[in-house]
Amino acid sequence: CEKLNLHKIEPYGSKRRYARVWIPDSEEVWRSAELTKDYKQGDTVLHLQLEDGTDLEHKLDPKTKNLPHLRNPDILVGENDLTALSYLHEPAVLHNLKVRFIDSKLIYTYCGIVLVAINPYETLPIYGTDIINAYSGQNMGDMDPHIFAVAEEAYKQMARDERNQSIIVSGESGAGKTVSAKYAMRYFATVSGSASEANVEEKVLASNPIMEAIGNAKTTRNDNSSRFGKYIEIGFDKKYHIIGANMRTYLLEKSRVVFQADEERNYHVFYQLCASSHVPEFKALKLGSADVFHYTKQGRNPVIDGVDDAKEMSTTRNAFTLLGINESYQMGLFQVLAAILHLGNVDVKDRDADSSIIPPNNSHLMVFCELMGVAYQDMSHWLCHKKLKTAAETYIKPIPKLQAINARDALAKHIYAKLFNWIVDHVNKALHSTVKQHSFIGVLDIYGFETFEINSFEQFCINYANEKLQQQFNMHVFKLEQEEYMKEQIPWTLIDFYDNQPCINLIEAKMGVLDLLDEECKMPKGSDDSWAQKLYNTHLKTCSLFEKPRMSNKAFIIQHFADKVEYQCEGFLEKNKDTVNEEQIHVLKASKFDLLVELFRDEEKATSPTGVAPATGGRTRLSVKPDKGKPDKSSKEHKKTVGLQFRNSLQLLMETLNATTPHYVRCIKPNDYKYAFTFDPKRAVQQLRACGVLETIRISAAGFPSRWTYQEFFSRYRVLMKQKDVLPDKKMTCKNVLEKLVQDPDKYQFGKTKIFFRAGQVAYLEKLRADKLRAACIRIQKTIRCWLARKKYLRMKHAAITIQRYVRGYQARCLATFLRRTRAATIIQKYQRMYVARSSYRRKQAAALAMQCILRAFMARQLYRALLREHKAIIIQKMVRGWLARQWYKRSLAAVVYLQCCMRRMRAKRELKKLKIEARSVEHYKKLNIGMENKIMQLQRKIDDQNKDNRSLTERLSGLEVTHAAESERLRRELSRLRCAEEDAKNSNNRVITLQEELERLRAELQNTQKEKKAIEEWAQKYQDEMEQMISELKDQNNLLKNEKNDLNRLIQEQGQQWTEKMQRALKEETAQLETDLNEERSRYQNLLSEHLRLEEKYDDLKEEISLTVNVPKPGHRRTDSTHSSNESEYTYNSEFAESEEGSRGVEEKEKASLDMALFLKLQKRVTELEQEKQGLQNELDRREEQFQRARARDDEEHKKARSAELEYESLKRQELESENKKLKHNLNEMRQSLMSNAGAVSAAPGSPAYKVLLDQLNSSNEELEVRKEEVLILRSQLVSQKEAMQHKETMTEPLHYVEDVQKLGDAKEISQAYMGLKDTNRSPLPDMRKMNEDGELWLVYEGLKETNRLLESQLQAQRRSHESELEALRGELQSVKEENNRQQQLLAQNLQLPPEARIEASLQHEITRLTNENLVGDPKAYRISVLRRMIDLMEQLEKQDKTVRKLKKQLKVFAKKINDLEGGQIENVSPGQMADEPIRPVSIPRREKDFQGMLEYKKEDELKLVKNLILELKPRGVAVNLIPGLPAYILFMCLRHADYINDDQKVRSLLTSTINSIKKILKKRGDDFETVSFWLANTCRFLHCLKQYSGDEQFMKYNSPKQNEHCLSNFDLAEYRQVLSDLAIQIYQQLIKCMENILQPMIVSGMLEHETIQGVSGVKPTGLRKRTSSIADEGTYTLDSIIRQLNSFHSIMCQHGTDPELIKQVVKQQFYIVGAVTLNNLLLRKDMCSWSKGMQIRYNVSQLEEWLRDKNLMVCGAKETLEPLIQAAQLLQVKKKTDEDAEAICSMCNALTTAQIVKVLNLYTPVNAFEERVSVTFIRTIQNRLRDRKESPQLLLDTKIIYPVTFPFNPSSLALETIQIPGSLNLAFLTRV
Repeated sequence: CEKLNLHKIEPYGSKRRYARVWIPDSEEVWRSAELTKDYKQGDTVLHLQLEDGTDLEHKLDPKTKNLPHLRNPDILVGENDLTALSYLHEPAVLHNLKVRFIDSKLIYTYCGIVLVAINPYETLPIYGTDIINAYSGQNMGDMDPHIFAVAEEAYKQMARDERNQSIIVSGESGAGKTVSAKYAMRYFATVSGSASEANVEEKVLASNPIMEAIGNAKTTRNDNSSRFGKYIEIGFDKKYHIIGANMRTYLLEKSRVVFQADEERNYHVFYQLCASSHVPEFKALKLGSADVFHYTKQGRNPVIDGVDDAKEMSTTRNAFTLLGINESYQMGLFQVLAAILHLGNVDVKDRDADSSIIPPNNSHLMVFCELMGVAYQDMSHWLCHKKLKTAAETYIKPIPKLQAINARDALAKHIYAKLFNWIVDHVNKALHSTVKQHSFIGVLDIYGFETFEINSFEQFCINYANEKLQQQFNMHVFKLEQEEYMKEQIPWTLIDFYDNQPCINLIEAKMGVLDLLDEECKMPKGSDDSWAQKLYNTHLKTCSLFEKPRMSNKAFIIQHFADKVEYQCEGFLEKNKDTVNEEQIHVLKASKFDLLVELFRDEEKATSPTGVAPATGGRTRLSVKPDKGKPDKSSKEHKKTVGLQFRNSLQLLMETLNATTPHYVRCIKPNDYKYAFTFDPKRAVQQLRACGVLETIRISAAGFPSRWTYQEFFSRYRVLMKQKDVLPDKKMTCKNVLEKLVQDPDKYQFGKTKIFFRAGQVAYLEKLRADKLRAACIRIQKTIRCWLARKKYLRMKHAAITIQRYVRGYQARCLATFLRRTRAATIIQKYQRMYVARSSYRRKQAAALAMQCILRAFMARQLYRALLREHKAIIIQKMVRGWLARQWYKRSLAAVVYLQCCMRRMRAKRELKKLKIEARSVEHYKKLNIGMENKIMQLQRKIDDQNKDNRSLTERLSGLEVTHAAESERLRRELSRLRCAEEDAKNSNNRVITLQEELERLRAELQNTQKEKKAIEEWAQKYQDEMEQMISELKDQNNLLKNEKNDLNRLIQEQGQQWTEKMQRALKEETAQLETDLNEERSRYQNLLSEHLRLEEKYDDLKEEISLTVNVPKPGHRRTDSTHSSNESEYTYNSEFAESEEGSRGVEEKEKASLDMALFLKLQKRVTELEQEKQGLQNELDRREEQFQRARARDDEEHKKARSAELEYESLKRQELESENKKLKHNLNEMRQSLMSNAGAVSAAPGSPAYKVLLDQLNSSNEELEVRKEEVLILRSQLVSQKEAMQHKETMTEPLHYVEDVQKLGDAKEISQAYMGLKDTNRSPLPDMRKMNEDGELWLVYEGLKETNRLLESQLQAQRRSHESELEALRGELQSVKEENNRQQQLLAQNLQLPPEARIEASLQHEITRLTNENLVGDPKAYRISVLRRMIDLMEQLEKQDKTVRKLKKQLKVFAKKINDLEGGQIENVSPGQMADEPIRPVSIPRREKDFQGMLEYKKEDELKLVKNLILELKPRGVAVNLIPGLPAYILFMCLRHADYINDDQKVRSLLTSTINSIKKILKKRGDDFETVSFWLANTCRFLHCLKQYSGDEQFMKYNSPKQNEHCLSNFDLAEYRQVLSDLAIQIYQQLIKCMENILQPMIVSGMLEHETIQGVSGVKPTGLRKRTSSIADEGTYTLDSIIRQLNSFHSIMCQHGTDPELIKQVVKQQFYIVGAVTLNNLLLRKDMCSWSKGMQIRYNVSQLEEWLRDKNLMVCGAKETLEPLIQAAQLLQVKKKTDEDAEAICSMCNALTTAQIVKVLNLYTPVNAFEERVSVTFIRTIQNRLRDRKESPQLLLDTKIIYPVTFPFNPSSLALETIQIPGSLNLAFLTRV
C-alpha cells in the first residue's frame, strides 16, 4: 500500500520529479534515488539519480507494474518507533535502524511492541544505576528505547494488572540475547529489591556466571554464545519485592562437549579449569593446558581476547558460594569436569576389524577412574564392549574402534548433561523461596532462527521453537491491533498476515517430521536414509512447504517463516535417540564418589539422557520405577526420544507464555566480524525477516499504522488551518480540516480519542505542512527582504547624500587647503630659497673668514716667525757686524797706519826721488801734478772735514773716553758673549745645515703626511659615516632595548600580576578543594546518618513484622532509635526505658531463635571476619596511638617548664582563695558560737521566736556558704582541667596538625569531643556481637573505624614529616626556653611579693619586654605572630582570671554582708535596753526578690505531657501558625535551663532523650508532610542554636546581650547533646529534601520539558505505537507555573516557620539541583526533546527560575550554578553545529557538561521541522577529538539522589527568654515561670 502504483498515487505528486524512492541493490540491499523525470502512467522505465550523482534507468516489472517504495521525509528518519514512519516497508525500516545505529550511536529502537536491539560490539555507559533510576517509574513511550524501558513496562503491568509477564529475548548467536536478558534481570533486582535479608536479587544475578560457564561457549559468531535455551521466572511477593527465581533450560548442545569446529571452543568451564590448574586445590585433578586435552583443542583457538579464564573461574566459584553450594560440592563438580577431559584423551586402538582395545595402564583412563571412583578394568572393558539382549539370552559383543570412540563420547556427553541438570537443580533450590509467590516475570533467553551451510538436528529443533514463538508473536500483535481498533471504535477489517501454522503442522502433526523421526527410531534397522525416503513419500507432493534438494537424497528443505532451510538427514536418528551404553552407567553408579552417585541416583526414573529441562526443575522426570517383572514397560519408557521431550517442553513453555503478557526483544547482529558500530545491511535484513520485525511492520501497514490524538494533530497541523476553521471543539476542527486536506475518506478514520491514518498520509500531511511553512517562510522572507532592501536603499540614499555632502565639503576644504598650501608653499619657497642663499652665503662667508683667519694667522705666524728670526738675525748681525767692523777697523787702522807709514815712506821716497827728478825735470813734475791740485783741494776740503770730524770726534772721544772704560768692560763682556755667540753661530750654521737637510726630509715627510692625512681624512670621513651609522643603529638598538626594557618591565609587572592572580587563583582553588573535601566529608557523614536512619526504620519494620508473624504481644516501649552518640547511650535512658528495653531484648531473643540457622551462621561468620579485621585495625590504631603518646610526652616535657610559672601562680591564687574561705568559715563558726552563747545567756528559751528566726537565717547562710564552697571546689577543678587543656592545646599545636584540621571541620568542641569519643569507643572492650549488630551498627562501626584509620594514617604521616623538620628547631629552642623558664621563675618570685593587683600588670609588662628582646634577634614576621599569639593567650588568661576574681569577690562581699547582718542582729538582740524595757520582736533579714530568669519549671511526672502537647500533638497548620517562630524550641530550652539550674542530672537527660525520640516519632509518623518536617527542622535548629548561645562558650557568648549571658547554663556541659541534635537536624533536613523531591519529581519533566511555555515554538512529531506523554497542557498537566507555585509554597512555609536564612538557601540550592538534574537526565534520554525549539523552551524556563531567585533575593545561594549544565545543554541545542569554529565554541562553552553528555546531545539532536539540519557524524568526531584530553567522569547522567552536605551556621536569637509568653492554646499550664 505504500508503493507508487497506478491506483494509489499520493495526491501530493509522488510521481513527479524530485520524488525520492528506494530501489533494490545487490550490495546495500536498498539504495536511495531521486526521480529526474516525471512518471507518467504506462512508463516502463523510471529515470533516477543516485545519491552519488549517478544517473540510472530503473526498469519496472512488466507483470506487476509495481513502482519502487517511496522514501520517508528526512524529518521522520531516525525515529524512536518504526511505526511512526509514514511509509512502512523494509527499506524504510532498514534505513531508520542504520541512521540510529551508525549516526546517533543508538542501539535500541521500538517497532510497535517489539524492542529491536542491535549489538554494538562495544561497552556502552548506558546500563548504570543512574540510568536504571532514570527509567524507573517512567512510561515506556516517554523515554528513548531501552531494555530498561521494556523491563519497567513489564514490572509496571505486573503491579497494575495483577498479571504475570514475560520478556522474550530472541536473536541469532552473537546478537546479544544473553546480555539483554542479564540487563533485564539486573533492572528487576535494582528497582524492586528483596523482601528479606537473604539478598535474593544478588543470587539471581549470581546464577548468570554459573550458567554462562557451563552453558556458554565461543563460536565463530559469538565469543559468549548460549548453547541452551533458558526461561527464568523471577518471583515477586505482594509488595512486588523479589523473593526468588526458577530456571528452566532447553536443548543443551551436548555435542559441543566432544566436538568443536574451527575457531570455536568447548564450554567455558573447561578452559577455566585448565587456566586454574596451578591452584593448590586443583593439583589433584592433574590438569594442564587446554591444548593438552582432545575435548578442548579441536577448535585450535583456546583463548578469547580480553578474557582471563582464571579470573572467570574465581567469579564462578564465588557465584557457587553465594548460591549455597559449599566447597566440597564445588570440588566434586570440578572433579567430574576434569574426569570428562581425561576421558576424551583415552586412546582406543584396533584389535581387529570388529573389535577394539584400550592399551593397559592408560594414564588418562587411570586418572578418569581415580577421579570418578570406579574400577579401571570395568571401565576399560565396557568402553570396548556392549551387552546385547535377546528374548532368550544376553551376550557381550566387542565393538570396533569407531563405535568405541562414539561410545566414549556419548558417555562424556551423558555425564556432562547430568552435571548440567544437577547444577540447574541446585541453582533453583538456592533461588527458591518459602514465601508464597504472588506473581512472576519470566525472561526467555532462547536461540534465534539459525541457518548454516550444514544444518542438522539442533538447527531443526531451534527453528521449530522459533516457528512456535513466531506464531505466538503474530497472534499477539494481531490481538493488540484488534484491541486498539475496537477501543477506538474503528471498523475492524480482517488483515491478511502470514500464518505459519502449516509449517508447524508439517513438523509436529501426526505423520509430521518429528513423528516420522520417532517412528524410524523405533525400527530395528532404521537409518537416516530410510527416514529421508519416508519424508519424501509423505510430504513432497502434499505440502508446499516441504521440498527435496535437486542434487541430494539425504536432505530436505522446509520453508520457514524466515527463510528456506536445507537440513542434512545424517545424524538425525542418532541425536534423537541419544543412547548410551547402560553397562557404563552401571559402572558409574557403583562409584565410591558420592556426587557421581547422586548424579545418577534417578537414572532408573529418568528418560534417555537429554539436555532438555521441563517446567518444574530443569530436568524431565517421569514417575517410572524399575520393575523387573515388566521389562517391556520399562523399555518402552526408555524409548522416549529427544524430539518428543523437546516438543513437550516447548508446549509447556508456550502455555506459560500464553498465560502471561509478553514483551518482545529482538536482538540483531550488525556484522559477522564483531566490528564496533559497523552495519551490514544484508545480514541485518536477513535477521529482520527472521525475527518477525518486518511482519509486525506489515501487519501495522495493512491497516492504519499512523495514529494521532486530536490534541496532537491540532497542535502539529494548526498551521494548515484558517482562523475560521478553528472551533471550540478540537475534534470537530480536526475532522473538518482533514476532510479538506485529504479527499479520499479511506485514507483515515476517526476514533474516540485518535485519528488513524493509512500509510503515507502522515508524509503527505508533513509535506503540506512543510509547504505551508515554506510558503510562509518565503512570504516572511519576501517581506523581510523587501523591508531590508528598502531600509538598505534608504540607508544607502541617506548615506549617499551624506557622503556627497561630506565629499563636497571635503573637496571645498581640499581646494581651500590647496590654495592655502600653494600660497604657503610660495612663501615657504621664498623663505626657503632666502634661507638657502643666506645659509650658502653664511657658509661661504664663514668658510672665507675661516680661511682668511687661518691664512692670516698662518701668514702672521710666518711673518712673526720671520720677523722674529730677522730681528734675532739683525741683532746677531748687528753685534757681529759691529764686532767685525771694529775688528776690521782696527785691522784697517793698523793696516792704514802701516800703509800710511809705508805709503808715506814710499811717497817720501818717491817724493824724494821726484824731487830729485824734478829737480832734475820741472816739466815732468808738472805733468805729474796736473791733477794733484784738485786732489789736494779735495784732500784739503777732506782734511778740513776730517778736522771738523776730528774735533767732533775729539769732543766725542773726550765724551767717549769717559764712557770708554765702562763700555770697554761691557764690550769685553759682550765680546766674550759674542765669541760664545760666534761659537753658537758656527754651531747654528752647522745646525742650519742639518736643519735644512731635516727640512728637506720633513718636506718629504710632509708630503707623505699630507698624502696620509688625505687618506686618513678619507678614512676618518668614512669612519665618521660608519660611526654615525653605527650611532644611529645603536640609538635604534637603544630604543629597541628601551622598548624591550619597557616591555620586559611591563611583562614583569604583568607576570607579577599574573603570578599574584595565579597565586590567588591557586589559593582559591585550594580553598575550593578544601571546601570540596569538607563537603565530601560532610556528605559522607550525612549519608552514613541517613543510612543509619534507614537501617533503624528497616529494623523497626522487621521487628513489627516478626512480632506480627510470631504473634507475640509487644511490650509497651519499643526500642529507642540508636542515633545518639555512644556516651549518650550510657545515660540517656531512665529506668522505665531500661526495663522495657530488657523486655524487648527478650522478645528479640525468641525471635532470633526462629530465624534461619544457615543465615545466622553466615552472619556469624561475617561478624567474626569483621571482628578480626576490626581487631587488626584496632592494633594498628593502638600502635599509632603509642607513637602519638610518646611524641606527646616529649612535647609535654618541653612545654611543662614553660607553663610552670603560670600554673604556680594559679595554684597560689587558688590557695589564697581557699585560705580566705577557711578564714571566713572560721569567723562564721566563731560568730555562730558567740551568737549561740549570747542567745542562751540573754534571750529566752531556745524555742523563742527571735531565736528560731535567727537560727533559721544562720542555717540558710551556712547552707549558702556550703554551696559557695562547692562552687569553689568546682572552680578549682575547672582550673585544673583548664591547665590540662591548655597543656594539651600547646602540645597539640605544633606536632598534631591533623587535629587542627579535624577541628576546622565544624564546631571545634564538638569535633574534638566526637574524636575523643571515637577513640574511647575504639579502646572499649569488645561488645556482644549479636547485640552490636542488631541494626547494622557493627558495619557502621567498621566503616567508621576504617575511615578514622585512613584519616589518622594520612595525618600521622604528615605529622611525622613536619615533626622531623621541626625537631631540630625545637631542640635549639629548648635551651632558650629553659633559660627563659629560669628568668620566669625569678620574675614570679619577685611578682609574688607584689600586691595582687600589680602582679598581672607586671607579668604582662615582663612578657612584652621579653618578646621585644626576642624580636631583636628574631624574624619580625615570626615576632609579630608570636607576640600576637602570646598576647591573645595572656589576654584570655587575664580575662578568665579577672572573671574568677570578680566572681570570688562578689561571693566574699555577699558572705561579708551576711556576716555583718548577723553581727548587727546579734548586738541588737543582746542590748540591755531591749532586755529590760522592750518586748522581743522577731528578727527578719530582708532578701531581694529575684527577677524572672527565663526558666520554666515542671514536675517530673509532667514530662510526658509536655512532650505530648508540645511535640506529638502540635500541628503546624493549626496552632503553630500563630506562634512565635521557634517557640517550641524556646520552651524546651527554658525547661532545660531550669533542670540545669537545680542541678538535676536525671531530669536533663530525660528531657533531652524524650525530646529527641518524640521528634523522631513525629517525623516517622508524618514524614511525608512538608510542613511538619519543615516545622521541626526549624525548631530543632533553633534548639541547637539555643544550646550553643547559652552554653557559656566565648565563641557563642560574644553575640549575646549582658542579660542573655546571665542566662547561660551553669552546671552541665551539653556539647555532646549538641552533636546529637546536629545529627538529628541532618536527618530532618534529608527527610525534608526527600519529601520536597517527592513533590517536585512529577512536575519537573512535564513543566520543564514537555509543556510549551512559549506556545507554537515547537511542534509534535509523529510518535508511533509507543505514545509518549503529551506536551500539550491538558487538565492536570504540570506546567512551569506549577513548579514556581510549588517553590513559592516551600519558601513561604520555611519562612513562616522561622527557618534560618542560610538553611533556606541550602534547601533552595538542593531544589534547583533536583530540577536541573532531572530535566537534563530526561533530555539525555529523550531523542524527541533534543531540538532547537526545545532548547529555546528550556532557556526560557530557566530564565523564569532565575527571575524567581531574584525576587526571593537568593541569587547568591549557588542555586543558579546548579542549573549550569542544563543551560549549556539548551545552548548546545541552539548553537550552530557545522564548522570547526563552531566546534571550538561548543568546547569552550560547555565546560559544565561531560564529553559523554555533549556527544549524547549531538547524537540525539533531531530536527522538528524540515528546515533544520541534523548534526553530521564528522562534526561529532571533531568534538570528541577536541574533548579527548578532558579528565572527567564517564557517567552520562547526573545523580539525582545526591544531597549536598548541610551545615547549620550559628544564628543567635535576639529574643530575651524572660519576655516569652506561653499561649494557652498549647495546653502547657502546668509549666511555672521561674
